[in-house]
Amino acid sequence: MIELHTPQYRKVTFALAFGSFLVFSNLYLFQPMLPYMAQHFSISETRTNWIFAASTLALSVTLVPWAIGSESVGRRKVMLIGLFAMPIISLFMLLTTQFWLLVMARAAMGVALAAFASVAVAYMVEELSATAFSKAIGSYIAANSLGGISGRITGGVLTDALGWQQAVVVMATFTLIGTLWVAYALPVQQHFVPQKGRFREHNRSMLHHLSNPLLWLAMLVGAANFALFVNLYSVAGFRLVAAPYSLPVGLASLIFLCYLGGTVSSRLTSLWVKRHSSVSGMVLGTIISMSGMWLARIEQLPAILLGLMCISFGAFFTHTLAYSWVSRKATEAKATATALYLVHYYIGGSLGGFYLLYCWQHGGWDGVIEGGMVLYLVIFALCWMLHKRSQLSQTEPNHGFVKTSR
Repeated sequence: MIELHTPQYRKVTFALAFGSFLVFSNLYLFQPMLPYMAQHFSISETRTNWIFAASTLALSVTLVPWAIGSESVGRRKVMLIGLFAMPIISLFMLLTTQFWLLVMARAAMGVALAAFASVAVAYMVEELSATAFSKAIGSYIAANSLGGISGRITGGVLTDALGWQQAVVVMATFTLIGTLWVAYALPVQQHFVPQKGRFREHNRSMLHHLSNPLLWLAMLVGAANFALFVNLYSVAGFRLVAAPYSLPVGLASLIFLCYLGGTVSSRLTSLWVKRHSSVSGMVLGTIISMSGMWLARIEQLPAILLGLMCISFGAFFTHTLAYSWVSRKATEAKATATALYLVHYYIGGSLGGFYLLYCWQHGGWDGVIEGGMVLYLVIFALCWMLHKRSQLSQTEPNHGFVKTSR
């Protein structure tokens, strides 16, 4: 196994982090464009959300098939297939002028993104020592947030200055160059051997994961957490381009710099789990995120920005702990387990967009707070159940669960 601070550790973690950066830059490229696209196509906010939701929904439903496929052909090959497909799909977007064709292209992008996202963490778990993994997962998710920031700012600023097509061209070019580097730098796995003809076994593993409360409850935490986090930012974008702020799309997209709060917090989780439980950390992250939503109620730009930073800090703290919890608690088929977590995560993000944008359209930010509080209370209830189930599993001799040992 690869140990912490070794040259091989740095090579693997940086290659996977950079691949993650490319994936999330492409995933979130269109999010700051949503207000612009609503005007461009003369459609409502909720209908415009399909441009973003199509990619996240397609990503969510193809994560598990990619993960199962990686068990047969290998993690590295699956990740590279997805990365190389991304710039090709981006160029196809430039050929369409119709809204629903653009939505379909974004859905195809989601399928490509799922290839990398579904197996990267499993690659780390299988190649890195326990200590190295606990450190690497924070860096990996920090790269998620940095990719999200870069993609959103690129999309917003270039759309404002040159048009959405030029933003797509720039991202496709950068992705192709970056993918070539990842293909060069990422080593072939040494501690995993692909095995064909195990489809039924993978299906059994998937059902086993979903029947394990220690895994499924954490997946639901991830779903509700992401439904709030990513879509509070979408609503904030519409809020800032409307009166009384009336900011241009490019300037409004700079709110995504507040994602840096999540970049910091995801790195802090490795320190938290040394002294405290992961579930208590999920609760803490949720409280911080909820506080940010209330702080953003103040009709002053500094308060809104500080609120968004708190939302990012808390949401990424919760996400990192829940994600690593699933990868550690899974006793078999870890790629399938982490893929199932991401299925819940992105379905939550997709459906949460329609939910919170509906609240925004009918009640403004106060309506968003009312709708958001429902989801925050759901997270607290799930964390309580996860805590109780975790305590129970430690007193039972053998029910297919494992204690936190990594």
